[in-house]
Formats: sequence, C-alpha cells, structure tokens
Amino acid sequence: MNWKFSLFLFGILCMSCQDRKIETAQEIIDKAIRKQCSGNCGAVRISFDFRNKHYVSTRQKGKYQFERHFSDSLGFVVDILKNDGFTRTINKADITLSDSLKTLYGNSVNSVHYFTQLPFGLNDAAVQKELLGNDTISHQPYYEIKVTFKKEGGGTDFEDEFMYWVHSENYTVDYLAYSYATDGGGIRFREAYNPRKVNGIRFVDYRNYKPNTLTVALEDLDDWFQADSLQLLSTIENTSISVDLLNP
Repeated sequence: MNWKFSLFLFGILCMSCQDRKIETAQEIIDKAIRKQCSGNCGAVRISFDFRNKHYVSTRQKGKYQFERHFSDSLGFVVDILKNDGFTRTINKADITLSDSLKTLYGNSVNSVHYFTQLPFGLNDAAVQKELLGNDTISHQPYYEIKVTFKKEGGGTDFEDEFMYWVHSENYTVDYLAYSYATDGGGIRFREAYNPRKVNGIRFVDYRNYKPNTLTVALEDLDDWFQADSLQLLSTIENTSISVDLLNP
C-alpha cells in the first residue's frame, strides 16, 4: 500500500477516535432506561405473576405503589408498599405488624418489582454509578457499571453492591451481578433471556447463578460465567405481564 495513502487512513482513524465521545456511567444508564421504557416507565401500571403470587406496580407523578397478592393458610393476603410505608391486609382486614416485619415484607415486595423493572430505578437519588470499563461476553461488547447506594435513602440494604453489563451498541442490560449481606450474605449472577416488549416496555426473564465462594469480585463473574464455573440455582420468570400507560 502506498505510504501516503496509509498515512491518510491513519489520520482519518485518529480524527474518528477524537470525535467519538467517551460516555459516562450516567449517560449509559440513561440510554439503557430509554431502551427499556420508551419514556413510559414513570407513569404506568404493570401487573404480572411470579411464583404463584400476583404483583402490581403503579407509578405516577413521583408516587409509587407496589403490591403483592397471594393466598396462604391465613387467607387472602395483600401487601402494599408506598412512598409512606408498608401495610398488609388479610381477608381485607388491616394487620398490625412490628417495624421489623414491615421492613422484612416491604423489602421482599420491593425486590421483586425492582428486578422486574430494571434498569428503571437506577436513577434514584441514592444510586451511585461508576463505569469500570469495557468487556466482552459471548463475543458481544459491554460496558461494566458498578452501582452502590448512599446510606441516606438507600434503604436497609444500602451496603449491597451491583454490577451491570450494558451492551455498548444496543444498550440492553443483558447480565447483572450483586452481593448482599442478609441471611449470611451471598453473591448472584443473572443472565437475561426471553426479552419481549409489552405496550412498549421491555421485560426479560433471568437465569440465576451463584459462585462457590464469597471472595470473587463482582466484575469477574462474567469470566466465571463464560468458563462455566457458576452454579445454576433457578430461573426467574414473570408471566401474564400487562402494561397500562397512565397520564404523566
């Protein structure tokens, strides 16, 4: 190849590299939320079934209400978590709960809704995001984003840490990992599958894995996954999903 032409191509490549803006963790998450929500997640009613329980979330004008409906030996239970706290009814009668049980049940309700609607929620005020770098999983390019939480507003599990692998071309969250301290602590890695859109909002199911040690760094779990070194614990499938868009 002519050396002048080679120099010309090199110059174009250099200019392209300079023109390409390096994205921040915030910009990446913003794009991932737009990819998932199409602008609709802030004013919507979502219902779905998960493990023999029925869930409903309603968000509108900064208010949220997360519900869980199920039957047990005591009767028909309705758990409701709202901006101002948690309540439970059994057979439509209000139940008095200790603060510790309110926290326990409220966290359980919140967790299911949180994972179902990811990455929406990652712009909450208590969320701290850090771009660690780039990686590949199954020959696909990903951003690695670490998420931690401020103590104020971060809930009782504010010390939990998360890692999100966001596809660097289509901005889908295809893998995530997290560490938690409750019940003796643990680490999980999730692989998203079965993506589908319902009324413009994207949902996925997950394969849920764990490593055989608690000392592995979250950002290394993608390598463990590709090396088939994680144990498959369960699948997390939401069914009968319905979405009703509300007035913003």
